[in-house]
Amino acid sequence: MFGFGKARKTATATGALKDFYAVAAPDKNTPLTQAPLLAVDVETTGLEPGKDHLLSIGWVALNGLSIDAGSAGHVIIDNPDTRDTSVGHSATIHGLTDDALAAGHSPQQALDAFLAALRGRAMLVHYAAMEKGFLSHALKQHYGAGLDVPIVDTFALERRHMERMFTYPRGEDLRLPRVRSRYGLPHYRSHNALTDALACAELYLALVAHGKATTLKPLLI
Repeated sequence: MFGFGKARKTATATGALKDFYAVAAPDKNTPLTQAPLLAVDVETTGLEPGKDHLLSIGWVALNGLSIDAGSAGHVIIDNPDTRDTSVGHSATIHGLTDDALAAGHSPQQALDAFLAALRGRAMLVHYAAMEKGFLSHALKQHYGAGLDVPIVDTFALERRHMERMFTYPRGEDLRLPRVRSRYGLPHYRSHNALTDALACAELYLALVAHGKATTLKPLLI
């Protein structure tokens, strides 16, 4: 059941977001062997949700401790706010050209597909401020409310682990490729939303295997 604050926040939701909130999220005491999650990554024109724009969303589901490759999704967004401007130098990072974006989905179509995939699941990300910030901003624009969902953040989990080991992270230590390498995971080319979502899902499984948590509760931010 929603708390008062959450109920008030989601009461303004419309359309696909209202339908999304009609389905309960996983309970915090759900065993990790049964927990439904959706690993999510976004690519953007920059780092500021109020200023920069969402370009693509990638995701893949986890059912318990298994990645469901068949659930993978990737949507490129043709955003009206960016039609009169170029993605500029950010294209060298995410690889999305102006022509690719022009052939993409509308923001509403992209958000609808994302919400359908996330329904009934916790969201798994690497550095939650990025994904939650941009997705909440887009959802407020189109559906009247932000994203309120249980979140597991592999960035936060690894930072917590390093601090417990008295090896305080610096600089690049918590970037997704660097963390994956410490757990013996293969290198993937970064900054494709679907590839990064899969990379996050694999890292989550490695972190769980090396940790002591048995339910979602200690992993949630």
